[in-house]
Amino acid sequence: MKAAYTKPFLTAAFIILLDQVIKIWVKTHMQLGEEIRLLGNRGMLHYTENNGMAFGMELGGDLGKLVLTLFRIVAVCGIGYGLVHLIKHKYHRGLTMMVALILAGAVGNIIDSAFYGVIYNYAPLFHGRVVDMFYFPLLSGHFPAWMPIWGGEEYIFFRPVFNLADSAISVGVIMILLNQKHYFKHEVVEESNPNNEMVEE
Repeated sequence: MKAAYTKPFLTAAFIILLDQVIKIWVKTHMQLGEEIRLLGNRGMLHYTENNGMAFGMELGGDLGKLVLTLFRIVAVCGIGYGLVHLIKHKYHRGLTMMVALILAGAVGNIIDSAFYGVIYNYAPLFHGRVVDMFYFPLLSGHFPAWMPIWGGEEYIFFRPVFNLADSAISVGVIMILLNQKHYFKHEVVEESNPNNEMVEE
């Protein structure tokens, strides 16, 4: 394997491995719903599982679950092909690393949804649940009573429970959006056109 391919794919492999180690530890050492407080009330491991997309979003029913898992597999193939294309055509290294993060996150969650149901004997192939555990409710309180719709209701920031794979995807996407001008910059060579040149005598 060429050196240009090594760093992105080794990074992706490391994230996938670490993601799975964390998930397996959580599944084998914690009960569903159990919490281990790491930063008091502001940061903890909270074992939960979801049937759907990142941060607990879902696509309903068994058919929806199957469609989502198959879509993830197709998406991973596309992302992997895209990463090879970026490396082959010598795109910005930062871009290739961010795509590697997205690939790692997608693969990490596919392993759960495709195989965990069979491995842990609770669902058929492609119907597994994604394991989430990181929970950081940094801010909490109640909306003012005068506020429309949410007045008096409790708010929590950050509410979603997520995993390392979700984090890798989010970091990759956000960094690409923030640095797209840098990642995709190219020099435009102006072609000479005799009709728009001023010739001085």
